[in-house]
Amino acid sequence: MLKQYTLLASLMVGTSTIYAQSSLEGYLFNKNQEAIASGTLSLKNNNTVTSSDENGYFKLSSITAQKITLNISAVGYRSMSKTISLDTLKAPLQIQLQEDNLNLDEVVVSATRYGVKRKDAPVVVNVIGPKLFNATQSVAMSETLNYQPGVRVENNCQNCGFSQVRLNGLEGPYSQILINSRAVFSALNSVYGLDQIPTSMIDRIEVVRSGGSALFGANAIAGTINIITKDPVENDWQIKSTNSLIGGKSWDNTVDFNTSTVSEDLRRGATFYGMHRNREAYDANGDGFSEITKLRNTTFGTKLFYKPSDFDKITVDFSTVNEFRRGGDQLDKVPHLTQITEQLQTSSLVGGITYDHFSTDYKQKLSLYSSLQKTVRDSYYGGLGGGTTLADSTLAANAYGKTDDIALVAGGQYTYNFERDVFTAGVEFSYNDTQDAIPGYRRTIDQQNKGLGSYAQYEWKPLTNFKTLIGARYDYTYVDGEYSLAGIDRNSDQRFGTFSPRLTILYDITKDLQFRGGYARGFRAPQAFNEDMHVTSIGGNQVFVLIGENLKTEYSNAYTGSFSYNRNFGNVQTSFLVEGFYTDLNNQFVNVMASEKDGLIIQEMQNGAGARVYGSNIEINIAPSSWLSFQTGGTIQRSQYKQEQLIYEGKEESQDILTKKYVRTPNVYGYLNSNLKATKRLSVDLTGVYTGKMIVPHIQNDVMTLKNARDFAELNIRLGYTLPVHKDFSIELFGGVQNMFNAFQKDFDKGALRDSDYIYGPTRPRTFTFGLRVGHFH
Repeated sequence: MLKQYTLLASLMVGTSTIYAQSSLEGYLFNKNQEAIASGTLSLKNNNTVTSSDENGYFKLSSITAQKITLNISAVGYRSMSKTISLDTLKAPLQIQLQEDNLNLDEVVVSATRYGVKRKDAPVVVNVIGPKLFNATQSVAMSETLNYQPGVRVENNCQNCGFSQVRLNGLEGPYSQILINSRAVFSALNSVYGLDQIPTSMIDRIEVVRSGGSALFGANAIAGTINIITKDPVENDWQIKSTNSLIGGKSWDNTVDFNTSTVSEDLRRGATFYGMHRNREAYDANGDGFSEITKLRNTTFGTKLFYKPSDFDKITVDFSTVNEFRRGGDQLDKVPHLTQITEQLQTSSLVGGITYDHFSTDYKQKLSLYSSLQKTVRDSYYGGLGGGTTLADSTLAANAYGKTDDIALVAGGQYTYNFERDVFTAGVEFSYNDTQDAIPGYRRTIDQQNKGLGSYAQYEWKPLTNFKTLIGARYDYTYVDGEYSLAGIDRNSDQRFGTFSPRLTILYDITKDLQFRGGYARGFRAPQAFNEDMHVTSIGGNQVFVLIGENLKTEYSNAYTGSFSYNRNFGNVQTSFLVEGFYTDLNNQFVNVMASEKDGLIIQEMQNGAGARVYGSNIEINIAPSSWLSFQTGGTIQRSQYKQEQLIYEGKEESQDILTKKYVRTPNVYGYLNSNLKATKRLSVDLTGVYTGKMIVPHIQNDVMTLKNARDFAELNIRLGYTLPVHKDFSIELFGGVQNMFNAFQKDFDKGALRDSDYIYGPTRPRTFTFGLRVGHFH
């Protein structure tokens, strides 16, 4: 009998020991003892992964080792590793994570086309997120991009508000704008698209400066801007009303929302977002003609995922945009009875589907994807119909047009994670068909672009403190275009292959100091770009861009080098970056204002003799705690043609304008962003943008001059007060002033014969903002 009891006791002890060694449970929380949901916990050298629930609770099963290393990460917190001896653990594990106020542990995809922490990425990646959206009181993407080194958004037209983003001083067409890493943001969408994407649909914007063409194809010479839409991570919702008074007289009212729902087993989830915006036109100088357009925008979208198993995931995203914008004079009349009008009615659909499959050990991943964008635009570019004769109105009525645009991207990508290295390869097909017609001006663009690209890269880590990314992409491109304007016919029928290598290195000099260096080659095919879809007016005449004859492909060689220093002094996080860049352009495209025909001014796209853009970006980040953070950065650069470049061909040779400097490109610009949590409920955000001096083209009486534009410093302040009604429901009242010192252009042209491109500096005058936000938010 004694032997039987002894055996039974031994079995019970053994079973208890096995149980203790085969599972681990605990809680994730922050310094305020608040639970951290959706945290990821994994075992080192093991494929066992779990996540924390809304109470911060987690459990790992099937653990065979007695001593383990646990890797813990969560959005907004610093990652950490913890070694645990299971045989000495007497209670559930309690893990406190420190807040990552500088987002250095944030996972980004734009550097390598797979997820990697920012501080481990071989190229510099800057991230713009909801915290900055709120601080800058931004309702659209265009209003927040300025707050990164080397990035500048500018307004290029008084009549229609055409805007573009410049990276490292290069114009908009040199940057590749991506939606969820897919290049479906076509040239047509780039004309007004920066204003059409609401911040309520964006989870984050990842910016990679300089050549990214080896990964993302054409038009990534200056870099990539990757718009990552909101993912359903947790049950969440919010509704916000933002009301702005522009210049003390024009209202800009916006209502937006987003909501997410996720199943308890985390296998299904959906997020929905939307915006309605109504903005009145703004006239800065009282001449009856707008400097800021009238705007109505309605956007709705969704993103859904489903996990059939632990190794498979299907993601679907969809959004629709309807926008009306109009500028000029007499906005209550039909366009052709006004002195000058630019009016656009745009409808866009963007959607995509992605299937991800992981191997059972999570070392291999296969992604198959397809994305589609369809845009229809009704336009009017014209005027001088306000005259007294029938001929005036008949001529003006010829200015109505229509544009149809479709873009498709489909491909597959394979990734293999070795113990230290990562191999990635993929193939991608792209298609873009643009049909643009304004019959009254005999203007048509009939353009099809087809591309088949393949790429491969290997992330090699021979040493613990050194990694290099070696990659290349080969693109076979076919451009088939027919272009007509006022009886002038041009065409492009080119097939060519382009090899774009890329090499980057990351060297950890010390634990805190890193060096990054890189080279990338890029190209742009001879085709119509975004500024070619935009029509402006000078002296009452419409200005069109016409593709030149026998255009050659534009190539670039981009070099970058940077030092970054990241160090924590207790709870104080600091980050410092200095980056140098040099981009050499060959056969660069230049629009030369060269002729006038049938009352139209023609800008002809030509190849230049080459150009170079070089300079440095500086960024400083300091976050003493979660209640205070400070970020500032700036760019010092030069953008120059290799020889005097003709940009305007006058009626007489003496009126020709040649320049070695890029126009509308300041040598110095920068930003400031500081966030203070004055009390638990009161937040104060101070932000600002500095734009240095630059030369700006100005045409009067058919003669161009280059004006020296002054520099601008715009400063914004926002106050927010949060009332926590319930743990899942809060109310925030906010208000502020944008461009509080009214640093705004003072010398706008006046009247119907104005040069509508003569616009520079901040995009709005002093603007008062107030609003209300309700929902479940942090």
